[in-house]
Amino acid sequence: DTSRGDFRRTAPEIEIRETPRRADIQGHLLLGQQKLAAGDVAGAEQAARQALRIDAASAPAHTLQGLVHEARGQQAQAGRAYEKALSLAPAQGTMLNNYGAWLCRNGRAAEALGQFERALAAPGYATPAAASANLGACAHEIGDPRAEAALQQAIQLDPTNALALGVLAQRALQQGDALRARAFSERRLAAAPADARALRIASQIEDRLGDSRAAEAYRRRLRAEFPHAASESDAMGQNGAR
Repeated sequence: DTSRGDFRRTAPEIEIRETPRRADIQGHLLLGQQKLAAGDVAGAEQAARQALRIDAASAPAHTLQGLVHEARGQQAQAGRAYEKALSLAPAQGTMLNNYGAWLCRNGRAAEALGQFERALAAPGYATPAAASANLGACAHEIGDPRAEAALQQAIQLDPTNALALGVLAQRALQQGDALRARAFSERRLAAAPADARALRIASQIEDRLGDSRAAEAYRRRLRAEFPHAASESDAMGQNGAR
């Protein structure tokens, strides 16, 4: 369910404007990214604050701060941090993508689509597949016709983009093409570790295709790996994709 926030944020671009302590800022940002990836939110927050003490106008530092707020579920603070970063670097793809992802996760999908399109047009943006997948997933959520083309573009740029593959599987299932949905689902599960959404959709696809053994195997994985999601999956049963 893309409305639950399965959108791709990208790490702050380490492109620091010239300051006497540029190396120090870069070091804090790299450390903060590493801490956040390891689940050390407090350590990442400390690194972001240290970078901002050196240069309060560092867009990557504000982006890192936004990622920290999101990790803590502080959505309003995260939005302000991403918006500040974007105001400082309005042409940087990372800032546009991350603010767009926040907008889509917080009920402002129509605004988000424009941010993703601006990210894709930003010169030198290093991870366009992320913005294209986000554009497609967000457009899918609100029934915008841009969804399919954006998702296809994402997997052309990155054939292992898990977000795009997962949404394409869901779309194919909703359109009644279970075999095509299975192909996308299998690619999604091979591309990255499974999440509850990917396993749930996989079970629905196998139910639709009549392979009850495969469907139950996916549901067993869901119960074992994501017990918090098992009750919802069981309630859905064989109702198919929502």
